[in-house]
Amino acid sequence: PGGLLNGAVGVSAAFLPQDALVVYTEGRTPDSKMNLTVSPENYVRGGAANDYMRDIPEDLKTVPMVVLINAGSASASEIVAGALQDHKRATLIGVRTFGKGSVQTIMPMNNGAAIKLTTARYFTPNGRSIQAKGIEPDYLVEDGTDQSYNVHEADLTRHLSNPKDEKASVPTMAEVISPAKEAAKVKLDEKKYAEPTAPIEPASKEDLQFVQAMNFLKGQPVIVSKPAKVEAALAK
Repeated sequence: PGGLLNGAVGVSAAFLPQDALVVYTEGRTPDSKMNLTVSPENYVRGGAANDYMRDIPEDLKTVPMVVLINAGSASASEIVAGALQDHKRATLIGVRTFGKGSVQTIMPMNNGAAIKLTTARYFTPNGRSIQAKGIEPDYLVEDGTDQSYNVHEADLTRHLSNPKDEKASVPTMAEVISPAKEAAKVKLDEKKYAEPTAPIEPASKEDLQFVQAMNFLKGQPVIVSKPAKVEAALAK
């Protein structure tokens, strides 16, 4: 799930110190560039007078914390995860997030319709672009054997690229994907889009990410997942 930008800043404000950078945006025009910090005017209307975070316990700023992420973590939730990770405020456990790191602006039209334009990209405090890359966990732990939900922004046709990819050179013929890798990718896509199985009961022993999060908080070893063989082959 995603959410609103000011909501992402508000959630981050519960766990980060005052004035800490949560996210910034960059686009082609000056008005598309923003730095959003932990400050009431960035997450609540009316600013400090209506700050619903002013009475939260101070322990929330320091208590050990794990954030669980998966391919369903998108947009605003990726902003929160990236901010907490960059500030070393939380440990992320799970799999790579969806990778929706673009900003949309609504332009109303005279006929009652509107145009939605993509005007900027989100960046984490350390300068990482979320777009088509997502947020990588500190500990890779798959959420069970069902990977049918493991679909990302980068899997979508004509998705917006990551700015680092745009700067990459055009591949030579020798670098073009081989038939074997193409076949492996097809099999991986079939697995991604397979009919999903029944959801896992949250906080049960089958909830592998939750179990490993509890191990981490208790100071016990975290059992990480091995990358899928197909994905490892594609990465070569």
